[in-house]
Amino acid sequence: MLSILGYNVGPMLAQGVLGLINGAFYALLSLGLAVIFGLLNIINFAHGALYMIGAFVAWVLLNYLGIGYWPSLILVPILVGCFGMLIERVLISKLYKLDHLYGLLLTFGLALIMEGLMRNYFGSSGMPFAVPESLRGATRLGFMIMPTYRVWVVAASFVVCIGTWLVIEKTSIGATLRAATENPALVQAFGVNVPRLVTMTYGGGVALAAFAGVMAAPMYSVNPSMGSNVIIVVFAVVVIGGMGSILGSILTGFGLGLVEGFTKYLYPQGSGVVIFVLMVIVLLLRPAGLFGKAA
Repeated sequence: MLSILGYNVGPMLAQGVLGLINGAFYALLSLGLAVIFGLLNIINFAHGALYMIGAFVAWVLLNYLGIGYWPSLILVPILVGCFGMLIERVLISKLYKLDHLYGLLLTFGLALIMEGLMRNYFGSSGMPFAVPESLRGATRLGFMIMPTYRVWVVAASFVVCIGTWLVIEKTSIGATLRAATENPALVQAFGVNVPRLVTMTYGGGVALAAFAGVMAAPMYSVNPSMGSNVIIVVFAVVVIGGMGSILGSILTGFGLGLVEGFTKYLYPQGSGVVIFVLMVIVLLLRPAGLFGKAA
C-alpha cells in the first residue's frame, strides 16, 4: 500500500472522506449562521437547536404521519423556517436597535428552552431514523467502501450551499437583501417591505439548519443534544471563515471537515481541538477571518 512519510495513504484518505461528510454539515449550518449574521447582524445561538428541531420534525412526520424522507426534505425546512420567522417577528425584532449581546442572550435562552422541551417529551436517548430505500447500499472507492447515503449528503450539501451563495450574490433578490442591510430607509422608500424581507431572510437561514437536520437524522441518532454538540464547532467555522461571509462559510466548512478527518488519522488526540486551534491562529493573524472584511 502506498505510504507517505510512513503513513498509509488509503486509511488517511478514508478519514479525509469521513471528515468531508462532517464538513458538509459544518458548511450547511455555518452558511445559515452567516446568512443571518451577514444580512441581519444577529448572532443566532439558537441555530443548533433549530437544526435539532428539524431532525425531530422529520422523525415525527415519519413515525406519526407516515411521511418519508424525501417529502421531509421539502416540508421540514418550510415548517421550521416558518417557526423561525415567528421567533423573529415576536422576539428578535424587538432587539435590532440594541447591542448584539442581547440577541445572543435571547437566542441562547431559546436554545435551552427548545432542548429542554424536547428532552422532557422525547427523553435523552437517541431515536433511529431509517435511511431511505433508494439511498441504501455502498460504493467502492478503492481505498474504502462509502455508504451511498453519505455520498448523497456531501453532494446535496454542496449543491444547496452553492445555490444559496448564487442567490445572495448574483441575483436581484440578493442585491435587495444586501441593500436593505446597508440602508433600510432608502430601500423602504423604493417600496420594499424591509421588515418582511428581514423576517423571510431569518426564516431562510433557519430553513438551512432544518434541512441539515433532516439529512443528519439517518446518520446520527435523533436526540435533544445533537444541536448543542455541533453548534460550538459551527461558530468556530464561521469565525475562521469570516463572520457574515457566505462563501467563506462554505469553503471553510468543507475545508475544516477535511482537516479534522486527516487529524483523526495523523494525531487522533488532537482531532477534537484542531478547529479551535486554527480559530485562535486565524484570530491572531487575521481577526476578520479568512474571507471576512476588516471593519
